[in-house]
Formats: sequence, structure tokens, C-alpha cells
Amino acid sequence: MPLLSGEDLQALWLTLRLATTVTVLLLLLGAPLAWWLSQTRSRWRRPIAAVVALPLVLPPTVLGFYLLMLLGPHGVVGRAMAAMGLSGLPFTFQGLVVASMLYSLPFVVQPLHNAFDAIGRQPLEVAACLGAGPLDRFLSVALPLAVPGVVTAAVLGFAHTVGEFGVVLMIGGNIPGQTRVVSMRIYDHVQAGEYHQAHMLSLCLLLVSFVALLATSLLRSRRYARD
Repeated sequence: MPLLSGEDLQALWLTLRLATTVTVLLLLLGAPLAWWLSQTRSRWRRPIAAVVALPLVLPPTVLGFYLLMLLGPHGVVGRAMAAMGLSGLPFTFQGLVVASMLYSLPFVVQPLHNAFDAIGRQPLEVAACLGAGPLDRFLSVALPLAVPGVVTAAVLGFAHTVGEFGVVLMIGGNIPGQTRVVSMRIYDHVQAGEYHQAHMLSLCLLLVSFVALLATSLLRSRRYARD
């Protein structure tokens, strides 16, 4: 008996593809958001920070349900997409990406926010005195100094996306080759009493998470050693 069947490998590949896509997009979108949250004095700062952190306390099925209502054919976004001739997002890989981004958002934004806060005002004020504009200060000063936070955010976002279940179930279903990720495949094996296969897939996720955390620790240790 092979360690992993063809369907298991398919689910594993889809999960890694989803986690990689979500992590890259969240870093691109989350870094400016975290920077704004760390720098702004706006009265909207706390409400927006609360919305970003909401998935930490909101049950995944609740988030998935409301996303399904919003993105479905009768939802606001679903109707707008249909009016533009675009296909719906529920039960597609693209829908999984959107749902996973929302669910993993705080795991990326909060480490970045903390990293930007730790920089302090002095390096930014020095850069401003040297003529650096807001965008230049962000790209050439803040991001390089926040690299440990960026690495932590990437690992947490990736690992959290890999292990998603409730949101994936609600917005993606369990379609082989399209939305069936490893967590769903493990659930299928357990339901069928196939505990050996469930163990093999669970072990794969455990190893992926362990390697990601170990790599993060090593990278941060080397950076601190250079500093």
C-alpha cells in the first residue's frame, strides 16, 4: 500500500498551492495595512484593527457562512460579479483564496504591526530629514528593519492556511482537484475508518509546520547574530 494515494497527493499539492498563494497576497496587502495601523492617528484605527483581529475569535464556520452569503449568487458581491459577466467564487479555488486571506489576515498583519512598532520613530525621522518621502521611508527603512516580523508573518500565515478546515468547508466544499485540501481529505479518511491514510496526511502537515517554524527560528537567529 502506498504511503499516499493519488488523491492524497492531489490534496496536498492543492493545499501547498493555496497556502503559498494566500501568504504572498497577504504579505503584499498586509504590510501596507500594518504600516498604516502603526503610524496613523486616525479615529478609524481601533475599529479597523478590531475588524482585522476578528477572525481570531470568530468561529470559522460563521465566517465561512457569511462569506458564502456575500459571495453567493444572491449576495452583494455575487450579484455584482454576475452583472460584470464573471463567474461566482463559492466552490472554486479562487473562492478558497479569498476566504483563506480573510481568515489568516490577523496572523500576518499583527506580527507585521508589532515589527513596525518596534522600529520606533528615530530611524524614520532621520530618513525624513535626509529627504526620504513616506513611500521611500516605508520601502527603504521600515521593511528592511522589520524583516524578522515579515518572516514570522509569512510562516504564521502559511501554517494557518495549511490547517484550515471550517472556512474551507463552507466556501469551498470538498471538490476533488479544485477545493479538496488536506484537512478535508483527512476528515474523509477518518469518516471512512481509514486511519492509516489519515495518519500519513496528518504527519505531512505536522512536518510542514515543524520545518516552517524551524526555518523561521534559524533565519531569525542568524540575523540577530549578524546584528
